[in-house]
Amino acid sequence: MTAHATSRIPIATATDGHPYIGADAVVALLRAIAESCRNLADDPDCDLRTAAAAIDLEADNLDCRAIGLTERRSA
Repeated sequence: MTAHATSRIPIATATDGHPYIGADAVVALLRAIAESCRNLADDPDCDLRTAAAAIDLEADNLDCRAIGLTERRSA
């Protein structure tokens, strides 16, 4: 199984208890998405739905990490 790119994004919890990622992490994430799209564009077996599915998986991973962090902080 391939590791999720979003597993390397640091998540911080603010004083209000909400999880946040830094602007530099957002920029790196957007650049990674762009690079993935460029790579998929050259693959005749891939289309925008394939790219969207990959982005959804990464978003789900990041969301689960944020929820887990929030739950640990509130316990």
